[in-house]
Amino acid sequence: MTLYEAAPKLNKRGDALTLRMERFTALTFVLLASCLCRTFGQTCEGKCGTKLDSCSCHPTCESLQGCCTDYKEFCVDVRPYSGTILGGTDLVVLNASFNESSQIVCRFNHDITTVGYVDERSRGHCISPLLMETGWVPLQISSDNGTTFSRDGAWLSVHTGKLDNKLKAILVNSTKWQYYGTPTVGGRLEMMWNTSLVRAERVNVELWGYRETGDPYSDTWRGEWTYLYSLAKDQPNNGSFSFLPKPAEKGLSAWEVGSVRVSGSRHPDGAWNVEAAWTEDHALAWHLEDAFRHNSAAWALDKCLAWDRLEGELPRFLGEIVDCPCTLAQARADTGRFHTDYGCDIDKGSVCTYHPGSVHCVRAIQASPTYAAGQQCCYDSTGAQVLTADSIGGSTPDRAHDWGSPPFRSPPRVPGQSHWVYDVLSFYYCCLWSDHCRYYFKHRPSSDCRRYRPPGSGERIRIPPLLPFQRAPLTALPAPPAVVFGDPHFITFDGVSYSFNGKGEYTLVSSAKKQLTVQGRTEPVEGIKNNATKMTAVAMKEASSDVVEVRLGPNGLEVLRDQKGLSFAEQSWMDLQGVSVFSPTSTNVTVMFPSGAGVEVRLRAGTLTTSVLLPDAFAGDTLGLLGKMNGAAADDLVLSDGQPVRNHSDPEDLFSFGASWAVSHDAALFTYDSQKLLDEYYNAPRHDPDFIPEFWIPESPDDPLANEASQICSGEGSRFCRS
Repeated sequence: MTLYEAAPKLNKRGDALTLRMERFTALTFVLLASCLCRTFGQTCEGKCGTKLDSCSCHPTCESLQGCCTDYKEFCVDVRPYSGTILGGTDLVVLNASFNESSQIVCRFNHDITTVGYVDERSRGHCISPLLMETGWVPLQISSDNGTTFSRDGAWLSVHTGKLDNKLKAILVNSTKWQYYGTPTVGGRLEMMWNTSLVRAERVNVELWGYRETGDPYSDTWRGEWTYLYSLAKDQPNNGSFSFLPKPAEKGLSAWEVGSVRVSGSRHPDGAWNVEAAWTEDHALAWHLEDAFRHNSAAWALDKCLAWDRLEGELPRFLGEIVDCPCTLAQARADTGRFHTDYGCDIDKGSVCTYHPGSVHCVRAIQASPTYAAGQQCCYDSTGAQVLTADSIGGSTPDRAHDWGSPPFRSPPRVPGQSHWVYDVLSFYYCCLWSDHCRYYFKHRPSSDCRRYRPPGSGERIRIPPLLPFQRAPLTALPAPPAVVFGDPHFITFDGVSYSFNGKGEYTLVSSAKKQLTVQGRTEPVEGIKNNATKMTAVAMKEASSDVVEVRLGPNGLEVLRDQKGLSFAEQSWMDLQGVSVFSPTSTNVTVMFPSGAGVEVRLRAGTLTTSVLLPDAFAGDTLGLLGKMNGAAADDLVLSDGQPVRNHSDPEDLFSFGASWAVSHDAALFTYDSQKLLDEYYNAPRHDPDFIPEFWIPESPDDPLANEASQICSGEGSRFCRS
């Protein structure tokens, strides 16, 4: 809550004077604090994220109560913190104070500026710009018309397909929009939006088109959004609009994919970076030229044949994309490399418009290394992969990954739009607007699973050669990952199980070749006399990626990026630097790295259950508490100095093994933002030598529950039940 939000409501007589006095008092306080900070050389201006001599501008300073006086003024948060990649979101700068003469300019990702404003409560506002990239981008704010940018924050740019419907304009019956002009499809089109997205009494409704120019895979290859024309001007902002489409004027029909934008009517036609609501990008059938409406199938066939010729001239990318998992069970389990396709999600009842006959599709998370291509894998109700040899709804690879790929901005890496240009429009040409799918599937055939290896074991799933009409067998099950659970129990990549009740911070997985590190923190279980521990935090990074930490919080799991908390209140998926995080609920977090490594963290009964899934590229290159992933259980338990554990059944030997994997002070990835963490971990040995569990708990035959416990704790997994 800001100073102004906390102020009591004013009576009508003194409103103006009192409001001016409050603004003056607040501004005086901010200026005084800023002057004091500068006097002693301890200001956060331009130093966010750092620790100074006598105070801190680091995110941990708030919980440690050591922030510089002007920390909130210069290291800012915004609300909302996320919005569509297409721009137009109005975001308010929290806690910082501005005055009526402030001229707000907001700079996104170091080089894209938009004009902001100051509201009646002296809060600064920014308007997000069109960004051809997703993920967190730096945000800098100027109050002197761009002369200096003294405030630092961040903004999350979101793919239109991953954005909540309430944050965008909605095409009512989107299929009708995208088939308009084909036989039997006509009439009025309708769209709707939340009026709070455009705070204006009257609005303009505009069509914007996207296309890519230049030679593919050259320095001249560019993507561009262009204002085409207005569908309506100065309309009441009542949250809906309908119209009867007319064929585009000559020349404008060249734009075949685009989006409709709703913005305040005070802005000129095609004004960039103004508050707006956008529809998802879509095929502009309703806007195309008269020739399309006269004979849509012939028009589409001409386009399909032209695309077929172009594809024959472009580099082949199929050889560098990953193979699909063989079954739906594998696809859903391989969370390090594949994620649900938002257009065909069995859990949300998606229609699977582009894959009829499928009930669920996944996409490879990472684009291919050279051509930034994508992979899409679809499955039917039996769990079998659907192939294009069998069905129009089969799995299809993509020349441009739908979600884009770093460094974004240029084709074929522009999120969403590049995929539309090279993979989706062509599907409309050849399959949906005409009946010539053979041309499409010639260039986009399904990948089978011959080369697929499940994560965890490094063992190849052996499948005999398949004839064109055969499907992969459903008996290929996902390999189990390495797991830490309970108090805590460990199952290594090669299936060795043991318990380790040390207190400290330890290396779970380390890979020198892939530069992957996963660390775990254990804390004592309260109320247990036998000195048991539980996993309360997991921190990880790969190469130069951001550090992601998942830890137990008062209301579920907390996720930190480079020691600063992340909120998943607005978005469940976040692309960070060199890593992605998915958190659909407060008890479920999945972290995915470019190598294909995945770390699943679940909150279960007050402790963290952590699963690590690694592709076979990690085989023979892992060390730590989760062992060496090479298919040989005998060498899994090796001390950090390379010596093997002599007796896998001796809890004291296992305790020494676990203790040897305590992280060093310099290598620790964790956040220490409380006095307890500072005292018990940061300023203490990373393995607590004074915390000794009971290795042997005697069983009393006189215990009335002994027989019942013995029956329950039998069979597979009984060791963990008794330990």
